[in-house]
Amino acid sequence: MKKRTTIWMLCLVAIMGWSGSVYAQTANPEAMKTIKLPSGEQVYDLNGEWDVIVENYAYWERFGTYPNVFKISQEGASFTGIRLKDNTPPAMGVAGSKCLHGEADKSGIKKLEVIAGGGDVLATKWQISADGNRIFVDAPDHSRLWLTRK
Repeated sequence: MKKRTTIWMLCLVAIMGWSGSVYAQTANPEAMKTIKLPSGEQVYDLNGEWDVIVENYAYWERFGTYPNVFKISQEGASFTGIRLKDNTPPAMGVAGSKCLHGEADKSGIKKLEVIAGGGDVLATKWQISADGNRIFVDAPDHSRLWLTRK
């Protein structure tokens, strides 16, 4: 009986170890898209088109949730985004208008501000995936944005 319990425990530990290694995420430098600055620093390359889901909440809940597409242009560490589609009414924000700006650094993003359709500039909290292809942005008490690189 004791031998049987020991075998089951070893199997359980092996399964747990295997499961942990399957779900482990490591940053692979080759997988990240980066730009080398004149200073030699490597920063995320955020250039390109991004699918965006905008979820307005708290003060801006009346504007709802809607999709959009942003085009981010990066020069050195600084980047700017523009809307490629109009925001859905009643939200303001027309195609071609500035929607965000910020600064990238070696650990992801140093600073990011969202520019609302009405021109309000909002400070944010953000999280960027290890490969640099997904960004979550929260402008507290206003809106959340999920950006996914196309």
